[in-house]
Amino acid sequence: MSLFLGVDIGTFESKGVLTDETGQIIAQAARPHRMIVPRPGWAEHRAEEDWWGDFVHITRSLIETSGIDPASIRAVATSAIGPCMLPLDAAGQPLMNGVLYGVDTRAQAQIDQLNAEVGPEAILQRCGNALTSQSVGPKILWLRQTHPEIWEKTAKIHTATSFLTFRLTGEHVIDHYTAANFSPLYDIDRLDWCFDLADICPPGRLPRLMWSTEIAGHVTQDAAARTGLAPGTPVTCGTIDAGAEAVSVGTKEAGDMMLMYGSTIFIIELTDRRLTDPRLWHAPWLFPGQFAGMAGLATSGTLTHWLRDTFARDLPAETAFATLTREAMDSPRGAKGLICLPYFSGERTPIHDPLAKGAFFGLNLTHTRGDLYRAALEGIAAATRHITDTYAEAGAPPTRVLAVGGGTRNAPWLQATSDLTGLDQQICRVTTGASFGDAFLAALATGAVTPTDIDRWNPLDHTVRAEPDPAYARMYPLFRRLYDQTKDIMAELG
Repeated sequence: MSLFLGVDIGTFESKGVLTDETGQIIAQAARPHRMIVPRPGWAEHRAEEDWWGDFVHITRSLIETSGIDPASIRAVATSAIGPCMLPLDAAGQPLMNGVLYGVDTRAQAQIDQLNAEVGPEAILQRCGNALTSQSVGPKILWLRQTHPEIWEKTAKIHTATSFLTFRLTGEHVIDHYTAANFSPLYDIDRLDWCFDLADICPPGRLPRLMWSTEIAGHVTQDAAARTGLAPGTPVTCGTIDAGAEAVSVGTKEAGDMMLMYGSTIFIIELTDRRLTDPRLWHAPWLFPGQFAGMAGLATSGTLTHWLRDTFARDLPAETAFATLTREAMDSPRGAKGLICLPYFSGERTPIHDPLAKGAFFGLNLTHTRGDLYRAALEGIAAATRHITDTYAEAGAPPTRVLAVGGGTRNAPWLQATSDLTGLDQQICRVTTGASFGDAFLAALATGAVTPTDIDRWNPLDHTVRAEPDPAYARMYPLFRRLYDQTKDIMAELG
């Protein structure tokens, strides 16, 4: 029997699956870790412990619990949070913690500097993306300017997925979909690195470019000893977790939109053309000839965790979310006039405001914990509508929405999102997410499946229908105005 291994490194948890060639899950494993926040606006992981350590733990666990022969694994594919920034020395050792994706806003000064030197329009046209907290280029410049002693030792700049591939194969490679987030260092039309826009990084310090399902290399003897994999097992180039998540639910045609409910909301819509809008992100898709427009909130599942840890300490940890969900369902739509701005880590798309602040507005003495929790879910849903409206304004309204991620088990959150956006959401049978998509990408890389086989691997289970509600029709314009009328105060708070 041929098996395929997929492992995904998330913001707070890593997951892995073993599947056979039909998509049947043979074994699953998970391991939690934490996001390090050394100061406001910063977000980090430990590359050795959280990325590579989780991969080793999960792979060994899958092999041991399933009892399979490691030689039966035909290919390995990985994904991880991204885009991140990790400097390695000449021996391939991390020189600091990995700087995370758009939730880390430390490089705003470098964004301002590059926009002043190069020009926002020149960057957008050449790279397909405006500079935001999601961009890796400014974070590399931040490293160079603020930590010259580390920069002096830096031989390679990696992201989370490429670091895993390097540990497995010894190869320094990165996929095009991830690399497009390295603005202003990636030319979106040439599909290649570019170094003439700004003096940020010498060419030799960035990994070699590949497509996500190309075989990057093979498991080395050292990696085999650490992971339990068979030496010589093929390893794909890998990709960002959201890309693998989109694959896992059958996002494959122009107009298909993946809506991922996780630590953050992340959205990918496939397009048949380049989507140039500074409010959204753009990248070549995982396969040649396809494009993707992306968007993401900065705080989603992380906000629900904060609410649990702050307001539900009296509840048992294993049942806290279920209790909060029941309490939220007892609260009416609109949460009795309570509006939540979910900008607790600043905000990414479409406002790109690292100084945005979270807020509960309209509180009175009748509001309960359930009202707060419902208002938070509705605030995230309203911010999601702001994104879907932006796609429509950019000329790319979605024709199909596929929801995935842990948040799909949260009924009021899911329903509020459909009701506020006016979009039905399709949910597939397997909601494992990125690691399942990785396993499919591993099978695709070996020729065991074709892209359309994902519909057989993961068929549609049910659809959440949009139900327009007067409470939301009244709330959404107020949600938008609340930010517009308070953003100056937010900026002054710093």
